[in-house]
Amino acid sequence: MTETTRKGLNYPWDTPPDTGSAIEVADGVLWMRLPLPMALDHVNVYALDEGDCWTVIDTGFDSGRTRAIWQRLLDGPLGGKPVSRIIGTHHHPDHIGLAGWFQSMGATLWATRTTWLFSRMLMLDAQDRPTPETLAFWQQSGMDPAILAKRREERPFNFADVVHPMPVGFQRIQQDDVIEMGGRSWDVHIGNGHSPEHAVFFSRDDNLVIAGDQILPSISPNIGVYATEPMADPLAEWLEACERFAELARPDHLVLGGHKLPFTGMPTRMCQLIDNHHGALKRLLKHLETPQTAAGCFPPLFKRRIGDSEYGLALVEAVAHLNHLMHLGQVTREMSPDGAWLWQTSRA
Repeated sequence: MTETTRKGLNYPWDTPPDTGSAIEVADGVLWMRLPLPMALDHVNVYALDEGDCWTVIDTGFDSGRTRAIWQRLLDGPLGGKPVSRIIGTHHHPDHIGLAGWFQSMGATLWATRTTWLFSRMLMLDAQDRPTPETLAFWQQSGMDPAILAKRREERPFNFADVVHPMPVGFQRIQQDDVIEMGGRSWDVHIGNGHSPEHAVFFSRDDNLVIAGDQILPSISPNIGVYATEPMADPLAEWLEACERFAELARPDHLVLGGHKLPFTGMPTRMCQLIDNHHGALKRLLKHLETPQTAAGCFPPLFKRRIGDSEYGLALVEAVAHLNHLMHLGQVTREMSPDGAWLWQTSRA
């Protein structure tokens, strides 16, 4: 174990655990890492020792490879003891993907109500081609015509492709609950923005925070608007949650996030996460002195080239920032002849 410092944050571990192995980050708390087939190529999961069994936080995608890695973990670092409980921090498939698999082996699922409802809904909603609503949303967002034409004929990402079937039944987690895990009492605090009703856990007995994707080092969680709720303002929800978590943050908190490395320096990181989006909004307002589509807003928001693999996430994040400014009355929009919204700084 070594301590490194980058941008005001301290990283007690320089490197993550190898595939199929674990690092004990606190007494009875194991950190493990599972691969993902995307640019963000991993997800962190955690196991808390309950004596004769384990509580597992998040699960990775449902795939033959991931299940095989879990079996190595169960036989190795987890010592052959069963998993009695799965905690899903939020509904994204890299976090909830194998919850149903563990449930089939006797574990119970604990999650917020919205996490469970979204997971069940999306698991049952498989599509062979993008829906008309999704195509219209992409068109209105100014998606590159070549990308739109290609995606129109492709099978879209389906939640069910990487999420194990989930049986009916779960234990609800909500704001201000106190739950027992791994010999500790944990306060539940609910985040939003990246995912609705995202559960974060603060230990009452030491300095641990299990944060899922609500609080990450070195990267900012994606904040996106989708065809399901095209007028949503998740950025307002994100900023509200960040301000609330900033009031809870201590410098010694060891934050165990869903990606990257565990870190301390949570007050600094909360300020960074908040300032990152305020800075992006200021740059965006300047950019919108000339009318732009959402896709035309990539340069001020991301300050780098957006490749094909990142395009979809960049587009929904651009819409999120534009919607936020519209809800604040700082931008307006008009429909162009080609069916895309053109956004511009308000003249009022």
